[in-house]
Amino acid sequence: MRAKRQATAAAVEQDPRWAAVRARDEHADGSFFYSVRTTGVYCRPSCASRSAHPRNVAFHASAAEAERAGFRPCKRCKPDQPPLAERQAAQVAELCRMLERSEDTPSLESLAQHVGLSVFHTHRLFKALTGVTPKAYAQAFRARRVQEELQSRDSVTEAIYGAGYASSGRFYADAPAMLGMTPSRYRTGGVDLEIRFAMGRCSLGDVLVAATERGVCAILLGDDPEALLHDLEQRFPRARLVGADAAFEAWVATVVGLVENPRVGVTLPLDIQGTAFQRRVWEALRAIPVGETVSYADIANAIGAPKAVRAVARACASNALAVAIPCHRVVRADGDVSGYRWGVERKRVLLAREARS
Repeated sequence: MRAKRQATAAAVEQDPRWAAVRARDEHADGSFFYSVRTTGVYCRPSCASRSAHPRNVAFHASAAEAERAGFRPCKRCKPDQPPLAERQAAQVAELCRMLERSEDTPSLESLAQHVGLSVFHTHRLFKALTGVTPKAYAQAFRARRVQEELQSRDSVTEAIYGAGYASSGRFYADAPAMLGMTPSRYRTGGVDLEIRFAMGRCSLGDVLVAATERGVCAILLGDDPEALLHDLEQRFPRARLVGADAAFEAWVATVVGLVENPRVGVTLPLDIQGTAFQRRVWEALRAIPVGETVSYADIANAIGAPKAVRAVARACASNALAVAIPCHRVVRADGDVSGYRWGVERKRVLLAREARS
Protein backbone atom coordinates (compact mmCIF):
# COMPACT_ATOMS: atom_id res chain seq x y z
CA MET A 1 0.00 0.00 0.00
CA ARG A 2 2.79 2.38 0.92
CA ALA A 3 4.55 1.65 -2.35
CA LYS A 4 1.34 2.37 -4.23
CA ARG A 5 0.91 5.75 -2.50
CA GLN A 6 4.52 6.63 -3.28
CA ALA A 7 3.99 5.73 -6.92
CA THR A 8 0.82 7.86 -7.01
CA ALA A 9 2.64 10.80 -5.48
CA ALA A 10 5.52 10.48 -7.95
CA ALA A 11 3.11 10.36 -10.91
CA VAL A 12 1.26 13.46 -9.69
CA GLU A 13 4.49 15.39 -9.11
CA GLN A 14 5.67 14.61 -12.64
CA ASP A 15 2.35 15.72 -14.15
CA PRO A 16 2.59 19.34 -15.47
CA ARG A 17 -0.87 19.97 -14.04
CA TRP A 18 0.58 19.63 -10.53
CA ALA A 19 2.84 22.62 -11.18
CA ALA A 20 -0.25 24.67 -12.07
CA VAL A 21 -1.93 23.57 -8.83
CA ARG A 22 1.15 24.43 -6.78
CA ALA A 23 1.31 27.87 -8.45
CA ARG A 24 -2.47 28.38 -8.08
CA ASP A 25 -2.43 29.34 -11.75
CA GLU A 26 -5.66 31.11 -12.69
CA HIS A 27 -4.88 30.59 -16.38
CA ALA A 28 -5.30 26.83 -15.87
CA ASP A 29 -8.84 27.18 -14.50
CA GLY A 30 -11.32 25.37 -16.73
CA SER A 31 -8.70 23.19 -18.40
CA PHE A 32 -8.83 20.59 -15.60
CA PHE A 33 -9.85 20.05 -11.98
CA TYR A 34 -8.18 18.18 -9.16
CA SER A 35 -9.62 16.21 -6.24
CA VAL A 36 -8.23 15.47 -2.78
CA ARG A 37 -8.97 12.00 -1.42
CA THR A 38 -8.65 12.95 2.26
CA THR A 39 -11.17 15.81 2.11
CA GLY A 40 -13.51 14.39 -0.51
CA VAL A 41 -13.64 17.64 -2.49
CA TYR A 42 -12.51 18.77 -5.93
CA CYS A 43 -11.11 22.19 -6.81
CA ARG A 44 -9.95 24.54 -9.53
CA PRO A 45 -6.18 24.77 -10.09
CA SER A 46 -6.22 28.29 -8.63
CA CYS A 47 -7.94 27.31 -5.38
CA ALA A 48 -6.41 29.10 -2.39
CA SER A 49 -7.06 26.22 -0.02
CA ARG A 50 -4.20 24.59 1.85
CA SER A 51 -1.96 22.57 -0.45
CA ALA A 52 -2.72 18.84 -0.55
CA HIS A 53 -0.14 16.07 -0.50
CA PRO A 54 0.38 14.76 -4.04
CA ARG A 55 -0.34 11.16 -2.95
CA ASN A 56 -3.95 12.21 -2.21
CA VAL A 57 -4.48 14.10 -5.47
CA ALA A 58 -6.17 13.01 -8.70
CA PHE A 59 -6.85 15.03 -11.85
CA HIS A 60 -10.16 15.28 -13.73
CA ALA A 61 -11.00 16.65 -17.14
CA SER A 62 -14.28 18.18 -15.97
CA ALA A 63 -16.30 18.96 -12.87
CA ALA A 64 -18.83 16.32 -13.90
CA GLU A 65 -16.10 13.68 -14.04
CA ALA A 66 -14.92 14.63 -10.53
CA GLU A 67 -18.46 14.39 -9.18
CA ARG A 68 -18.99 10.99 -10.83
CA ALA A 69 -15.90 9.85 -8.96
CA GLY A 70 -17.66 10.75 -5.72
CA PHE A 71 -16.15 14.17 -4.95
CA ARG A 72 -18.12 17.27 -3.95
CA PRO A 73 -17.29 20.85 -5.05
CA CYS A 74 -14.97 22.92 -2.86
CA LYS A 75 -16.87 25.65 -1.00
CA ARG A 76 -13.96 28.03 -1.39
CA CYS A 77 -13.24 28.04 -5.12
CA LYS A 78 -16.74 26.81 -6.21
CA PRO A 79 -15.56 24.73 -9.18
CA ASP A 80 -19.16 23.85 -10.10
CA GLN A 81 -19.88 27.51 -10.84
CA PRO A 82 -18.56 29.84 -13.58
CA PRO A 83 -14.98 31.09 -13.09
CA LEU A 84 -14.49 33.82 -10.52
CA ALA A 85 -13.77 36.46 -13.15
CA GLU A 86 -17.07 35.69 -14.89
CA ARG A 87 -18.98 35.76 -11.62
CA GLN A 88 -17.42 39.07 -10.67
CA ALA A 89 -18.16 40.56 -14.10
CA ALA A 90 -21.78 39.44 -13.78
CA GLN A 91 -22.01 41.02 -10.32
CA VAL A 92 -20.61 44.33 -11.54
CA ALA A 93 -22.91 44.25 -14.59
CA GLU A 94 -25.88 43.78 -12.26
CA LEU A 95 -24.73 46.71 -10.15
CA CYS A 96 -24.42 48.85 -13.29
CA ARG A 97 -28.01 48.02 -14.25
CA MET A 98 -29.12 48.86 -10.70
CA LEU A 99 -27.37 52.24 -10.87
CA GLU A 100 -28.85 52.96 -14.30
CA ARG A 101 -32.41 52.20 -13.13
CA SER A 102 -32.26 54.40 -10.03
CA GLU A 103 -33.05 58.11 -9.97
CA ASP A 104 -31.17 58.53 -6.69
CA THR A 105 -27.78 56.82 -6.58
CA PRO A 106 -28.12 53.77 -4.30
CA SER A 107 -25.87 53.73 -1.26
CA LEU A 108 -22.77 51.56 -1.33
CA GLU A 109 -24.32 49.50 1.46
CA SER A 110 -27.41 48.71 -0.62
CA LEU A 111 -25.26 47.82 -3.64
CA ALA A 112 -23.16 45.47 -1.53
CA GLN A 113 -26.23 43.84 -0.06
CA HIS A 114 -27.69 43.37 -3.54
CA VAL A 115 -24.75 41.20 -4.66
CA GLY A 116 -24.00 39.65 -1.28
CA LEU A 117 -20.54 41.17 -0.81
CA SER A 118 -18.95 43.41 1.80
CA VAL A 119 -19.01 47.16 1.25
CA PHE A 120 -15.23 47.29 0.89
CA HIS A 121 -15.10 44.41 -1.60
CA THR A 122 -18.00 45.82 -3.64
CA HIS A 123 -16.31 49.20 -3.97
CA ARG A 124 -12.93 47.68 -4.84
CA LEU A 125 -14.35 45.19 -7.36
CA PHE A 126 -16.54 47.77 -9.11
CA LYS A 127 -13.67 50.22 -9.47
CA ALA A 128 -11.26 47.53 -10.67
CA LEU A 129 -13.59 46.38 -13.49
CA THR A 130 -15.09 49.70 -14.59
CA GLY A 131 -12.31 52.16 -13.74
CA VAL A 132 -14.66 54.39 -11.72
CA THR A 133 -16.53 54.27 -8.43
CA PRO A 134 -20.25 53.38 -8.38
CA LYS A 135 -21.10 57.03 -7.70
CA ALA A 136 -18.99 58.27 -10.63
CA TYR A 137 -20.51 55.61 -12.90
CA ALA A 138 -24.02 56.71 -11.97
CA GLN A 139 -23.15 60.36 -12.62
CA ALA A 140 -21.55 59.58 -15.99
CA PHE A 141 -24.49 57.39 -17.06
CA ARG A 142 -27.02 60.03 -16.07
CA ALA A 143 -25.05 62.71 -17.93
CA ARG A 144 -24.93 60.59 -21.10
CA ARG A 145 -28.65 59.85 -20.78
CA VAL A 146 -29.44 63.53 -20.36
CA GLN A 147 -27.36 64.43 -23.41
CA GLU A 148 -29.10 61.80 -25.54
CA GLU A 149 -32.56 62.87 -24.41
CA LEU A 150 -31.89 66.56 -25.01
CA GLN A 151 -30.77 65.78 -28.55
CA SER A 152 -33.71 63.50 -29.40
CA ARG A 153 -36.72 65.04 -27.63
CA ASP A 154 -38.88 67.89 -28.83
CA SER A 155 -38.58 69.86 -25.61
CA VAL A 156 -36.48 70.10 -22.47
CA THR A 157 -39.49 68.98 -20.42
CA GLU A 158 -39.73 65.74 -22.38
CA ALA A 159 -35.99 65.21 -21.94
CA ILE A 160 -36.28 65.64 -18.16
CA TYR A 161 -38.68 62.74 -17.79
CA GLY A 162 -37.09 60.73 -20.57
CA ALA A 163 -33.81 60.82 -18.64
CA GLY A 164 -35.55 59.37 -15.59
CA TYR A 165 -35.95 62.49 -13.48
CA ALA A 166 -39.11 62.70 -11.39
CA SER A 167 -38.85 66.45 -10.97
CA SER A 168 -37.51 69.35 -13.01
CA GLY A 169 -35.89 70.92 -9.95
CA ARG A 170 -33.48 68.03 -9.52
CA PHE A 171 -32.73 68.05 -13.25
CA TYR A 172 -31.84 71.74 -13.39
CA ALA A 173 -29.70 71.37 -10.28
CA ASP A 174 -27.67 68.60 -11.95
CA ALA A 175 -27.56 70.00 -15.49
CA PRO A 176 -24.73 72.58 -15.25
CA ALA A 177 -22.20 70.05 -13.97
CA MET A 178 -23.23 67.45 -16.55
CA LEU A 179 -23.47 69.70 -19.60
CA GLY A 180 -21.25 72.70 -18.93
CA MET A 181 -24.11 74.92 -20.16
CA THR A 182 -27.85 75.29 -19.79
CA PRO A 183 -30.06 72.39 -21.01
CA SER A 184 -31.64 74.58 -23.69
CA ARG A 185 -28.29 75.63 -25.03
CA TYR A 186 -27.00 72.06 -25.08
CA ARG A 187 -30.16 70.83 -26.81
CA THR A 188 -29.56 73.22 -29.68
CA GLY A 189 -25.96 72.11 -30.06
CA GLY A 190 -24.40 75.13 -28.41
CA VAL A 191 -26.51 77.78 -30.10
CA ASP A 192 -25.77 81.15 -28.44
CA LEU A 193 -22.69 79.64 -26.77
CA GLU A 194 -19.93 82.05 -27.54
CA ILE A 195 -16.46 80.64 -28.00
CA ARG A 196 -13.60 83.03 -28.49
CA PHE A 197 -10.60 81.75 -30.37
CA ALA A 198 -7.32 82.92 -31.81
CA MET A 199 -4.46 81.42 -33.79
CA GLY A 200 -0.81 81.67 -33.04
CA ARG A 201 2.54 80.28 -34.08
CA CYS A 202 5.02 78.38 -31.95
CA SER A 203 8.04 76.17 -32.54
CA LEU A 204 5.69 73.18 -32.96
CA GLY A 205 3.64 74.82 -35.71
CA ASP A 206 0.24 76.46 -35.54
CA VAL A 207 -1.71 76.63 -32.31
CA LEU A 208 -5.40 77.40 -31.81
CA VAL A 209 -6.61 78.53 -28.39
CA ALA A 210 -10.36 78.63 -27.69
CA ALA A 211 -12.30 79.53 -24.56
CA THR A 212 -15.83 79.67 -23.22
CA GLU A 213 -16.84 82.08 -20.49
CA ARG A 214 -15.61 79.44 -18.00
CA GLY A 215 -12.07 79.13 -19.33
CA VAL A 216 -9.89 77.67 -22.08
CA CYS A 217 -11.70 74.71 -23.63
CA ALA A 218 -9.28 73.77 -26.42
CA ILE A 219 -5.59 74.04 -27.25
CA LEU A 220 -5.01 72.44 -30.64
CA LEU A 221 -1.70 71.96 -32.43
CA GLY A 222 -1.14 71.38 -36.13
CA ASP A 223 0.29 72.54 -39.44
CA ASP A 224 -2.87 73.96 -41.00
CA PRO A 225 -4.90 76.78 -39.36
CA GLU A 226 -7.99 75.86 -41.38
CA ALA A 227 -7.83 72.26 -40.17
CA LEU A 228 -7.56 73.44 -36.57
CA LEU A 229 -10.57 75.69 -36.98
CA HIS A 230 -12.52 72.84 -38.58
CA ASP A 231 -11.68 70.67 -35.57
CA LEU A 232 -13.07 73.35 -33.26
CA GLU A 233 -16.23 73.67 -35.36
CA GLN A 234 -16.83 69.93 -35.13
CA ARG A 235 -16.59 70.09 -31.36
CA PHE A 236 -19.10 72.93 -31.13
CA PRO A 237 -21.14 72.62 -34.35
CA ARG A 238 -23.68 75.33 -33.52
CA ALA A 239 -21.74 77.59 -31.22
CA ARG A 240 -20.93 81.14 -32.15
CA LEU A 241 -17.21 81.28 -32.83
CA VAL A 242 -15.81 84.75 -32.33
CA GLY A 243 -12.39 85.95 -33.33
CA ALA A 244 -10.68 87.06 -30.15
CA ASP A 245 -9.78 90.58 -29.16
CA ALA A 246 -6.39 91.89 -28.10
CA ALA A 247 -6.94 90.81 -24.49
CA PHE A 248 -7.48 87.22 -25.60
CA GLU A 249 -4.29 87.32 -27.64
CA ALA A 250 -2.49 87.43 -24.30
CA TRP A 251 -3.89 83.96 -23.54
CA VAL A 252 -2.45 82.68 -26.81
CA ALA A 253 0.90 84.17 -25.85
CA THR A 254 0.69 82.36 -22.50
CA VAL A 255 0.05 79.04 -24.28
CA VAL A 256 2.96 79.64 -26.64
CA GLY A 257 5.14 80.42 -23.66
CA LEU A 258 4.06 77.13 -22.05
CA VAL A 259 5.07 75.24 -25.19
CA GLU A 260 8.45 76.91 -25.34
CA ASN A 261 9.17 76.79 -21.62
CA PRO A 262 7.13 74.08 -19.81
CA ARG A 263 8.31 75.17 -16.37
CA VAL A 264 6.24 78.34 -16.51
CA GLY A 265 3.21 76.22 -15.65
CA VAL A 266 -0.45 76.67 -16.54
CA THR A 267 -1.81 80.02 -15.35
CA LEU A 268 -5.01 80.08 -17.40
CA PRO A 269 -8.48 79.02 -16.21
CA LEU A 270 -9.49 75.79 -17.94
CA ASP A 271 -12.94 74.62 -18.99
CA ILE A 272 -12.28 70.87 -18.84
CA GLN A 273 -15.14 68.88 -20.34
CA GLY A 274 -15.24 65.09 -20.20
CA THR A 275 -16.63 62.04 -18.48
CA ALA A 276 -15.91 61.28 -14.84
CA PHE A 277 -13.27 58.74 -15.86
CA GLN A 278 -11.59 61.10 -18.35
CA ARG A 279 -11.42 63.83 -15.72
CA ARG A 280 -9.71 61.47 -13.28
CA VAL A 281 -7.16 60.52 -15.92
CA TRP A 282 -6.55 64.14 -16.90
CA GLU A 283 -6.09 65.20 -13.29
CA ALA A 284 -3.51 62.43 -12.90
CA LEU A 285 -1.73 63.71 -16.03
CA ARG A 286 -1.57 67.21 -14.59
CA ALA A 287 0.18 65.78 -11.53
CA ILE A 288 3.13 64.45 -13.59
CA PRO A 289 6.14 66.69 -12.90
CA VAL A 290 7.81 68.50 -15.78
CA GLY A 291 10.66 66.40 -17.17
CA GLU A 292 9.22 63.07 -16.04
CA THR A 293 7.29 60.41 -17.94
CA VAL A 294 4.98 57.63 -16.82
CA SER A 295 3.31 54.68 -18.51
CA TYR A 296 -0.38 54.18 -19.18
CA ALA A 297 -0.30 51.47 -16.51
CA ASP A 298 1.16 53.96 -14.04
CA ILE A 299 -1.77 56.30 -14.63
CA ALA A 300 -4.25 53.43 -14.31
CA ASN A 301 -2.71 52.54 -10.96
CA ALA A 302 -2.66 56.18 -9.86
CA ILE A 303 -6.42 56.51 -10.34
CA GLY A 304 -7.08 53.18 -8.65
CA ALA A 305 -8.08 51.30 -11.80
CA PRO A 306 -5.12 49.03 -12.63
CA LYS A 307 -7.06 47.03 -15.23
CA ALA A 308 -8.19 50.09 -17.18
CA VAL A 309 -4.97 50.69 -19.15
CA ARG A 310 -6.72 50.80 -22.53
CA ALA A 311 -9.36 53.18 -21.19
CA VAL A 312 -6.57 55.42 -19.91
CA ALA A 313 -5.02 55.45 -23.38
CA ARG A 314 -8.38 56.43 -24.90
CA ALA A 315 -8.76 59.23 -22.37
CA CYS A 316 -5.31 60.54 -23.30
CA ALA A 317 -6.28 60.47 -26.97
CA SER A 318 -9.48 62.43 -26.19
CA ASN A 319 -7.61 65.28 -24.50
CA ALA A 320 -8.30 68.59 -26.27
CA LEU A 321 -6.01 70.72 -24.14
CA ALA A 322 -2.55 70.09 -25.51
CA VAL A 323 0.32 70.84 -23.13
CA ALA A 324 -2.04 72.21 -20.45
CA ILE A 325 -3.08 68.62 -19.79
CA PRO A 326 0.30 66.96 -20.51
CA CYS A 327 -0.71 63.68 -22.14
CA HIS A 328 2.66 63.87 -23.95
CA ARG A 329 4.29 62.74 -20.69
CA VAL A 330 2.68 59.29 -20.99
CA VAL A 331 4.75 56.69 -22.85
CA ARG A 332 4.55 52.96 -23.41
CA ALA A 333 5.73 50.55 -20.73
CA ASP A 334 8.94 49.93 -22.69
CA GLY A 335 9.63 53.68 -22.84
CA ASP A 336 8.71 53.99 -26.52
CA VAL A 337 7.26 57.37 -27.51
CA SER A 338 4.07 56.81 -29.47
CA GLY A 339 0.39 57.60 -29.62
CA TYR A 340 0.17 61.39 -29.56
CA ARG A 341 -2.88 63.10 -30.98
CA TRP A 342 -0.84 65.94 -32.46
CA GLY A 343 1.95 63.81 -33.89
CA VAL A 344 4.71 61.70 -32.38
CA GLU A 345 7.42 64.12 -33.47
CA ARG A 346 5.80 66.94 -31.49
CA LYS A 347 5.68 64.60 -28.52
CA ARG A 348 9.40 63.86 -28.86
CA VAL A 349 10.23 67.56 -29.05
CA LEU A 350 8.14 68.38 -25.98
CA LEU A 351 9.75 65.60 -23.94
CA ALA A 352 13.25 66.57 -25.04
CA ARG A 353 12.56 70.22 -24.24
CA GLU A 354 11.23 69.35 -20.79
CA ALA A 355 14.21 67.12 -20.10
CA ARG A 356 16.55 70.06 -20.74
CA SER A 357 14.54 72.65 -18.84
